[in-house]
Amino acid sequence: MPPVIIKDTAMLYIKRITDSELLRKINSSGAILVRGAKACGKTESAKQIARSILNVDRDEQVAALMATAPKRLLLGETPRLIDEWQVQPKLWNYIRHEIDDRGQPAQFILTGSANPEETVKMHSGAGRFTTLDMRTMSWQELGFSSGKVSMKSLFESADIAVYDEPTALEFIVEKIIIGGFPALLGKNSSQATDLNRAYIDLLAEVDMSRVSGVKRDPLKVRSLLRSLARNTATMVDVTTLEADIREKGNRVLSRPTIYDYLDALTRLMIIEEQPAWSPHIRSSASLRKNPKRHFTDVSLSVAAIGADMDSLLNDLHFTGFLFESLVTHDLRVYAQANDAKVYHYRDSSGLEVDAIVQKYNGDWIAFEIKLGTGQIEEAATGLHKLASILDNAKVQPPKSLNIITGTGISYTRPDGINVISLASLGI
Repeated sequence: MPPVIIKDTAMLYIKRITDSELLRKINSSGAILVRGAKACGKTESAKQIARSILNVDRDEQVAALMATAPKRLLLGETPRLIDEWQVQPKLWNYIRHEIDDRGQPAQFILTGSANPEETVKMHSGAGRFTTLDMRTMSWQELGFSSGKVSMKSLFESADIAVYDEPTALEFIVEKIIIGGFPALLGKNSSQATDLNRAYIDLLAEVDMSRVSGVKRDPLKVRSLLRSLARNTATMVDVTTLEADIREKGNRVLSRPTIYDYLDALTRLMIIEEQPAWSPHIRSSASLRKNPKRHFTDVSLSVAAIGADMDSLLNDLHFTGFLFESLVTHDLRVYAQANDAKVYHYRDSSGLEVDAIVQKYNGDWIAFEIKLGTGQIEEAATGLHKLASILDNAKVQPPKSLNIITGTGISYTRPDGINVISLASLGI
C-alpha cells in the first residue's frame, strides 16, 4: 500500500514525491506556483500545508472584488492557497506586490490547470515566486513499485542486487488503461475507462474552448487527440499529424489549426514534450532535434483512441509505445526529485535512446525502455554505441546505462548495464 498521512479532517492523503519539494520551495520564496493538468492532485497537495484557501473559480465574490478591492482576496492565514488563479490572471501582479510589501516567505500557493495566454501581461516573479511541476501519480506513489532501485543510486553508478519482481503483462496493460489520476485509486479498468473517456470529452467540448475564450470544434479536437495517441512517444511533427488525420478519414485539420490546438493542449498541460538531447559526438551523424510528444498521463492516450484490454494485448507493438510513455512519465517524476530533466536521443544514423536523464550539473544516465525481455540485447548494443560516440573531452561519461522492462526482473549484467523492472524503480 502507498504511504499515507492523516489529515485533520481524518481523510487519507497519499504522500506525493513532490511534497518535500513543495515544502522546500514555499519556505524559500514568497509564493510558489504549482503547475499541472486538471485532477493531477495539485490542490490536495497544497491543502496539506495551506492555512487558508481562495477558490477563484468557485467563489462568486471573486469577480466583484477584483473590480473593487482585489487586495481583500489575498487576506487570510498564510500560506494562503489561491486555487485556479489563472481564471483571474491579474491576481499574479497583485500577489507580486503583496509579497514585496510583506517581505516574508511562505505567503501564497498558486495552483492552476492552465497557463494564461501570453498576451496577458504578467511581470516576472523572479525573486518572489518558485515553481513546481506536478504530474499524475507514479508507480512508486501508487504502490506498484517497491522503489528498491532508486534513480539516486543510478546516478551513483551503483550495481543493483537481483530483485525477482516480475510483473504480469496483463497487470501492466490494466495499469496503462487506468492511469495515475488520484481520483482513480481503487477503480477497476472498466470504471477508469469511463472516467478517462469523460475527461477526453470535457477536454474536447469545454476546456479547449475555455482556455483562451476561442470556440473550437470538438470533432476536430478529438481527431487531433486520436492522432497524438496513435503517435505517442514518437518524434511526430505537424506535417505527419496532418497526414495521419487525413488518412484516418477524420475531419481535415489545416496546419495552422493543428498548431493552435497543440498550443492550447500544452497550456492545459495535457501534452508534454520530451526534448532532444544534444551532446557533442565523435561522429558524422547529425542530431535530430524534434521532441517526442506524450499525454500527461498514458491513460488519456488509451481513452482518446477507445482502446481496451483485448485490443492492447492483441497489438503489443503499439502497447510498447504506451509503455514507453508510462515509463517516461515516471522517469520525469523521479528525475525532478533528483534535480534532473528527461530528454531523448536520436541521430541520422538511426541510433536512438529512449530517455536521457541529466542533472543540472551535467551528470547523466541513459535508459532504453522495453515492454518485454526479448529486445534486451538490442537495447544494450544501442546504449554501448551511444556511450562510445560521445566526445569525452566535452561530455562526461554516463553514470549508468540502464534498460527498463515491464515483465522482467532487476539485475546488473556482466557488461555493467542495469536491467530494471518498472516495479523496482523509484526516486
